[in-house]
Amino acid sequence: MGLLGGGLAAQEVPRAVPVAGAPVVPVPIQAAEVTTSRSGQFRVTGADGLVRGAVASMADAARDELAAMMNEKDEWKIPVSIVLEGKQGDPLPPRSVAMRLVLNDTGCELIVYVHLSHGIEQESFKHAITSALLYERALRVRVPGPEDPLLKVPPWLVEGLREATAWRAKHSDRRFYEALFKQGGLYKLDALFALDEAGFEELDGAMRAVFRGSSGALVMALAEQPQGKDGFAGFLTEVPAFQGEMPALLRRHFPDLNLSESSLAKWLALKLADMVTPTTTEIMGVAETDAILTQALQLNFRAADGVLQRCPIEDWGKLSELKEPERAGAVREAQDALVRLSYRCFPSYRPLLKEYQIALGEIARGKTRKTAAQLAELRQFRDERLASTARARDYLDWYEITRARETSGAFADYRRLKARLEDNPRTRDDHLSAYLDLMNRVFARKGDEQAPRYDGGLQAELPPLPGNLPEHLPIDRVPLNIPRDPAGDVLIDLPKP
Repeated sequence: MGLLGGGLAAQEVPRAVPVAGAPVVPVPIQAAEVTTSRSGQFRVTGADGLVRGAVASMADAARDELAAMMNEKDEWKIPVSIVLEGKQGDPLPPRSVAMRLVLNDTGCELIVYVHLSHGIEQESFKHAITSALLYERALRVRVPGPEDPLLKVPPWLVEGLREATAWRAKHSDRRFYEALFKQGGLYKLDALFALDEAGFEELDGAMRAVFRGSSGALVMALAEQPQGKDGFAGFLTEVPAFQGEMPALLRRHFPDLNLSESSLAKWLALKLADMVTPTTTEIMGVAETDAILTQALQLNFRAADGVLQRCPIEDWGKLSELKEPERAGAVREAQDALVRLSYRCFPSYRPLLKEYQIALGEIARGKTRKTAAQLAELRQFRDERLASTARARDYLDWYEITRARETSGAFADYRRLKARLEDNPRTRDDHLSAYLDLMNRVFARKGDEQAPRYDGGLQAELPPLPGNLPEHLPIDRVPLNIPRDPAGDVLIDLPKP
């Protein structure tokens, strides 16, 4: 989605040209059909008043989030028009959201087109509004002419700003970053900077989440640099018109970073490691609490031969031959781990941790007459807790599946990819593809779907299909009219390309 794009049906991004007179709009719009946002920067046209009001509120919310992150005053110069087209059920155009820059004698105007065939796709809409706000920052300084380079805001910056605002509002999940950090799933910086809008639109849901997480970590790290908000604000203003390599622009606005290809990656990894560190008030679920509890209940001691051993608490009998100070040392690590776990464990596990502390203390003192029964009872409690949690999760899954009245949109990107592949099939006309198409028709049984037919030049040179093939004839006995060599191998004489 380029800044200087045309309407929703446009595929190529045209260059903006000056026009005389009033700003160009698709159709004449009456004053009663325009809804102005609270900030006054967004003017929404099309659809009904309720939809226009909701769109204006969403646009203002994105604007407020960006202003709060930058700690800037409520000011703007370039208006943004949002044109709502179509209605529910209409055929979806190639792009559901597109943007256009209109130049005239009095200035310029940004227009965002939104198609309503699938309702308001919030992710695409917020992405477009954030892009428009970044373009507006650049246009405050200088309005481009027809011969100027095309303005472009990279997708990593747009998605990074959105993720940074979500992290600040505590709407982002730390566990996602933890998974990226542990599995090494971050985007490489060169791939992050190289991805354009067309490539971003091709990403599936999983890759888009990874791209957004990587971009968010980079943007949050930039915003926290010693240069403060001024350096980051200058960077945002210069990005749309910048034509060089992104690391060079980063070095210009963040000179203290001493950025290189390796140092920038290490610096981003350190930022991500800081983000994945959980706070003491972050409560874990039942399954995670139980898994960490199992790891914590480990006894460490030295056997008679001096070898350090580690065993679960159920093997407490191995400590019976040790003296009391050695038994106390064997359970001390588990006791400390239980204290740390108590800060973040699932609330119903806190009485259970207390009982385990009592059991560890009795093992250390050698008073183990009731230890076996006590540990068995605690184990039963944990198993029951895990089973009830699994039943609750299964019930919620069943309820969501059977009572859902609308789609969640979780597989919308998959459906779009599937439709795009079906609308633009990639056909191959090489000799190997032609032969495979022929074999597909040879072995297709009666009632099967008709295989695609190849109409290229190789078809006439291949042997004809035999007629009246038996429906259940074994594959190795199909009487193909193809010559064989003395060894029985099929001889296929394909012309050279």
